[in-house]
Amino acid sequence: MKYSVAAIVPMRHSSERVPGKNYRDFAGKPLFHRIVDTLLECPSITQVVIDTDSPTVIEQVEEFYPTVTVLERPEHLRDGAIPMNNVLLNTCNQIPADFYLQTHSTNPLLSAETVEKGIQQFLKNYPIYDTLFGVTRLQVRLWDALARAVNHNPAILLRTQDLPPIYMENSCMYLFKKETLIQKHNRIGDRPFMYEIADIEAQDIDVELNFKVAEFLFTELYPELAL
Repeated sequence: MKYSVAAIVPMRHSSERVPGKNYRDFAGKPLFHRIVDTLLECPSITQVVIDTDSPTVIEQVEEFYPTVTVLERPEHLRDGAIPMNNVLLNTCNQIPADFYLQTHSTNPLLSAETVEKGIQQFLKNYPIYDTLFGVTRLQVRLWDALARAVNHNPAILLRTQDLPPIYMENSCMYLFKKETLIQKHNRIGDRPFMYEIADIEAQDIDVELNFKVAEFLFTELYPELAL
């Protein structure tokens, strides 16, 4: 069965910690262009949708990405404290699709190959799994705030590569149905597939240092795309 998959990229115009990051130059292109280029390369994605309150983003999408759908975010969803799930539900209510894939402009190293592989693996196993979310494997010694070992026995000093892996939700990609978002008010369902993404692709831009590191890695990983 052929499913429709709408990819959603939510973006706000303003950013507190990295001003203007979504449309700031990143290795020769505005940052958000990188993830849009990636999504447009994925055969399983039937529609790319940008939800934004940014006139800059809207103007650039109209100029460079005529096949991308732009939804102007309503005023009541523009505050930074609004839960992302509320924003996503507003988008899902306007864009019909069997599944929705959500990612961020701040994951510019995420490759089309990785995204496409994740979609294919999930759809092949649906409905065994009801949702997908991206994770990063950690094999380090973790402790909680009370100095209690989380994932290791301090009395047995295993090499870190021999520790049982623990996984961090990396926000690179989520795949879900509208019904899950409505029923659970969450992108992650009852039977999620944890999709492991390589650490170098899972770079997320949250602060200025992240931007500089991600840009350096992008030019090293994809020199043919850096302008």
